[in-house]
Amino acid sequence: MLKSTPVSLVLTAPLPLTEHPAAVYISSLAPGSRQTMRQALDAIASLLTNGECDCFTLDWSKLRYKHTAALRAALMEKYAPATANKMLCALRRVLKEALRLELIEPVDYARAVDIKSIKVTNSLRGRALTEEEIAALMEVCYGDLTPAGYRDAALMVILRGSGLRRREVVSLDLNDFTPSTGAILVRAGKGKKYRTVYLPESAIGVVSEWIYIRGKIPGPLLCQVNKAGRVVLKRLTPQAVLFLLQKRAKEASVASFSPHDFRRTFAGDLLDAGNDIVTVQKLMGHSSPDTTSRYCRRSEETKRRAVQTLKIPGTGRRKG
Repeated sequence: MLKSTPVSLVLTAPLPLTEHPAAVYISSLAPGSRQTMRQALDAIASLLTNGECDCFTLDWSKLRYKHTAALRAALMEKYAPATANKMLCALRRVLKEALRLELIEPVDYARAVDIKSIKVTNSLRGRALTEEEIAALMEVCYGDLTPAGYRDAALMVILRGSGLRRREVVSLDLNDFTPSTGAILVRAGKGKKYRTVYLPESAIGVVSEWIYIRGKIPGPLLCQVNKAGRVVLKRLTPQAVLFLLQKRAKEASVASFSPHDFRRTFAGDLLDAGNDIVTVQKLMGHSSPDTTSRYCRRSEETKRRAVQTLKIPGTGRRKG
């Protein structure tokens, strides 16, 4: 909560959605991101007005540097750095829309967005899964002979073998998967960018078995299974993926992990195996190799062994 918040930040009259900077920004996002960013903007509006406004009742055009600087300080105290930076990014994007809609003067806009991002440490939260843990998870799926067992096995190998985000996984359609090559067309990547990833050959059969159970009717690749064990061609939600993994982890006696930990394991294993970072970057759907490099787990000993492959001419024992 910010102190001494001016009442003037409250929007005095409703704006049409086509002229409201927050509404315009939210509508520009991929469907899967809209709710998350709406919640982030609501939290920002609440902090700026002591709980009086949400993102649609805040007058974004009235924000000045004193407001955004105070907000940054509040976000640093309340949220993890990565989350706070995402919220600051959303703030900047809304103010950019306010500028485009001619609701804020260029000078006021430039000053309001002139706030630094919060420094994030290079260490990543979460963990990598071991081969033994993944094998245990697959075993409990194989032990479940219902359609849910086949689906969850397919979910596991897609997460493990392609490194997709859970939002990307649940957005896959049946025709996005090519069994002959293991290619998966990702249509719901960040920034609305398409990319193609590939499953290892060992995973293709697992997904194909699920498709045989599912049927070849067009629709979501990974779909719901009702309590009666019948396949329902209704898309899973990202939250459902989390619940399914938690359930299987408990059954397999595997320590708690998140869907993103599969992605972390995927990237780390590829980098540890010596694959070049640009290739891994493309598979991960990162806009920069700097982001991908954070997943590297190579130890100091690995780096020491790497330089031993270098040959420096003329460095034999000195004669004399």
